[in-house]
Amino acid sequence: MRILTLGIAAFGVLLWLAHGNPSAADGAMFANGLLPPVPVPADNPMDAAKVELGKQLYFDTRLSKDSTTSCATCHSPDHGWADPKPVSEGVGRQKGGRNAPTVLNSAYMPLQFWDGRAATLEEQALGPIQNPVEMAMTMVEALDRIKAIPGYVEAFRRIFGTEPTEEGVAKAIAAFERTVISTDSPYDRYVRGNRSAMSPSAVRGMNLFNGKAHCTPCHSGPNFSDGDFHNLGVGYAAGRYADKGRFDVTKNPADLGKFKTPGLRSIALTAPYLHDGSERTLADVIEFYDRGGNPNPNLDPLMLPLHLTAQEKADLVAFLEALTGEPVKITPPTLPPAAGGK
Repeated sequence: MRILTLGIAAFGVLLWLAHGNPSAADGAMFANGLLPPVPVPADNPMDAAKVELGKQLYFDTRLSKDSTTSCATCHSPDHGWADPKPVSEGVGRQKGGRNAPTVLNSAYMPLQFWDGRAATLEEQALGPIQNPVEMAMTMVEALDRIKAIPGYVEAFRRIFGTEPTEEGVAKAIAAFERTVISTDSPYDRYVRGNRSAMSPSAVRGMNLFNGKAHCTPCHSGPNFSDGDFHNLGVGYAAGRYADKGRFDVTKNPADLGKFKTPGLRSIALTAPYLHDGSERTLADVIEFYDRGGNPNPNLDPLMLPLHLTAQEKADLVAFLEALTGEPVKITPPTLPPAAGGK
């Protein structure tokens, strides 16, 4: 994982050099760069038919127990491919314990979910279907429903040469998710040489991001994430962690209260923030970081009080807003009817 993270960060530096490094006034420490091509696993190559099948499955509520919830319910294209609720709701309006992270640019993450329990997008795609609070199905039940829909059966045979399978569902949804990439933000245009693409406030914010605000140790590389896990003290109170985070995966006490560093591209679209949705706005997040997070026994040593001025906080927000790319335009798919046309 470290090798991948360093590789992505190095790619950003090379792009920075290739496109002309900004002057000292324009961000001398700037090194995040442009997004590279989407990484695609050798065993799941992209093609239009597979992506379209994955798109249908992503939007199909029939993959949930009561046919009310799909992947798009909590990862909505209308809300930056994330969830505007502090914690996400599944079937029967059951509440989970975390805010659904955005699907935008998830293809660049070395691990998936806030706690990193899935190693690939393919593995992640199957998690919500089987989660009793989210879609509340077993894969056997989900496959039975898919097999009862002639259009899906025909698509699986054409694309994978098989009946609908768990592996095929995972590969199709993951292939679609790899198309959900943020593009052409003011920041991207600035990196490519358009020095008027970002406001003076955003440029000042970029300098702060790479300097006094101490953001790049974790929000590094073109996706603005090191892909690693850090304890910010979110949810820690009265001597306990409301959510143990990465610890629940590794059982390593050093991972108590750690959560994955989110990418920051199009972050302005994905409020609320942090894994529990506890910060409503970007300004609130800056205030949280300015005070150095919440003290706890496992607080990351990178979390430090920043002593930012009001103007510096506003400039940081302006820079984060400048990371918002063009909307990922999508027309909801036409779903294949069940047998009998229902």
